[in-house]
Amino acid sequence: MTTHRLLARQIRQATDEYGQVDLTRLGELVSAAYEESDRDRRRTDRAIKLMIEELEQTHRRAEQDLLRAREFLDSIIENIPIAVFAKDAKDSRYILLNRAGEEYYGMPRDKMLGKTPEQIFPQDIARVVSEQDRRVVDSGTPMFLEGHLLDVGVKGHDRLVNSRKLLVRDGNGAPQYLVGVIEDVTERITNEARISHLARHDALTDLPNRSAFNAVLGERLERAQEASTGFAVLSLDLDRFKEVNDVFGHPVGDMLMRAAAERLAAEADGAFVARIGGDEFTILMPDGVCREEVLALGERLVEAIGNELEVDDYLSHVGLSVGIAIYPDDGVDAATLLANADSALYRAKREGRGRVCFFESETDRELRDRRLLLHDLRQAVEQNQLLVYFQPQARIDGEVIGFEALVRWDHPTRGIVPPDQFIPLAEENGLIIQIGEWVLREACREAASWPRPLQVAVNLSPVQFQAGDLERSIHQILLETALAPTRLEVEITEGVLIGDFARALTLLRRLKALGIRIAMDDFGTGYSSLSYLQSFPFDKIKIDRSFISNLEAKPQSAEIVRAVLSLARALHIPVVAEGVETEAQRAFLAGEACEEMQGYLIGRPEPIERYLDLIGINVERRRYA
Repeated sequence: MTTHRLLARQIRQATDEYGQVDLTRLGELVSAAYEESDRDRRRTDRAIKLMIEELEQTHRRAEQDLLRAREFLDSIIENIPIAVFAKDAKDSRYILLNRAGEEYYGMPRDKMLGKTPEQIFPQDIARVVSEQDRRVVDSGTPMFLEGHLLDVGVKGHDRLVNSRKLLVRDGNGAPQYLVGVIEDVTERITNEARISHLARHDALTDLPNRSAFNAVLGERLERAQEASTGFAVLSLDLDRFKEVNDVFGHPVGDMLMRAAAERLAAEADGAFVARIGGDEFTILMPDGVCREEVLALGERLVEAIGNELEVDDYLSHVGLSVGIAIYPDDGVDAATLLANADSALYRAKREGRGRVCFFESETDRELRDRRLLLHDLRQAVEQNQLLVYFQPQARIDGEVIGFEALVRWDHPTRGIVPPDQFIPLAEENGLIIQIGEWVLREACREAASWPRPLQVAVNLSPVQFQAGDLERSIHQILLETALAPTRLEVEITEGVLIGDFARALTLLRRLKALGIRIAMDDFGTGYSSLSYLQSFPFDKIKIDRSFISNLEAKPQSAEIVRAVLSLARALHIPVVAEGVETEAQRAFLAGEACEEMQGYLIGRPEPIERYLDLIGINVERRRYA
């Protein structure tokens, strides 16, 4: 409200009904207005003062936050365990260096800050550093140098470092700073080299391993194909080496293996020697060698290993058998060459050991067929051609209590391939690990879907125990399929326990601790099954079908079955009789108090769809679900 309007209002308020102005009243109104205006002015002054004080406090807090941020950043940079530096982009003068940088350069920062490389380093090093700085400034492109030798510093010239430099521009885009980091990676690169060496070399003999051999063979094949040259692959196997382990133990066997590897490498005359596993070695001879030279090397190796090797005060006489395949006559790819060399080696052993044999297509026809079958088996695994069949297991009165999962192979041209043909092939070549894991997963997945909580039994190969982390694999499959461990039973043969008995026993105990049941399969066919019964608390014994099939024809079989059942009762171990096909066989087993049976009398191995009623699935309901 303007002053004139306010005065007019005050005059109206001081005028009476007769139009007379009460000057006293008017004075009071004017005085009151001035007092109110003065109070408003004082309030405004106080508000402005408070606002100024608040702005000053905010400014002080911002300065404190900025100071703390700078101190924090300085502390971080100072304590970073790699060298950090900053330079003026114009002349490369050092303007920042952290503690790790002092250690890296081997001098205090006050000797470096404010100085150029030419004032700090020897001339040759300063020239390189300055050239690198100029390149980064001129191009604006960061510089990365990895794994290069240390040029300066107190740690010597045998250290490897990673260094990086980048350009920082000011607000106008002009070069302002060069920022860099230097990291000592000597230990990491050394460890990586050590790990790489271990990955490609045998831990016991330090010879190249299978992986390294396969890589070199692949390179050799490419080179030979381009140059149209030939070379030889020698497959070697120590004779009677298992006897050394059995008689003297694995420590002596390991020393003998190292001695044999050293002798092979020494006698190979520069050829590539690798240990591919167990007591097996392979040798790649140089390109262009003739058969006579290959034969001479093989015979020299046989003679060298045939001499007695003194190992830890023992004289252990072992021999050597050699199989040879020639590229390209005996194969143009790695798999064929190795398979043919192995075929020749197998024949050398079969003909008396301590021999050298070249691959011969006619005499090795059977082995060639095995290799073809192996090739098809690999494809079957890759293309999911394998099937899982289920055979019922029942109490002796016929009540079904579970199923055994069995792998089957329906070959596109051969039809059903018997397991006794392809399982040994898979075990010899390691495919059984992949096949066994697949069968286990399929069996557990299927069993977890059954309304009736029946047992499911799966066979495990000795190869699965020797390679990989079997316990973790089984545990993971149980988690994936949600099958209770107590419903899974793994069946093993004594082949699992032959070899590294202690390791196999430990693994079996771990599986049992998970709640998994362990059954001894094919009991009575091995030479040491009885000794294993006192070493491990098996949940079940399976009498081999060969004894059951001869119950009526051979009295000896009946006595063996009685003896096994009597032994099992004494040890409180349930027994399953395999191969029960007739009512007479079942009646005999019932009379001898055998608890369980499995065989054609109960049911053949079939797809699980044939046994829907046994697993608790209503066929009609499933058909129309």
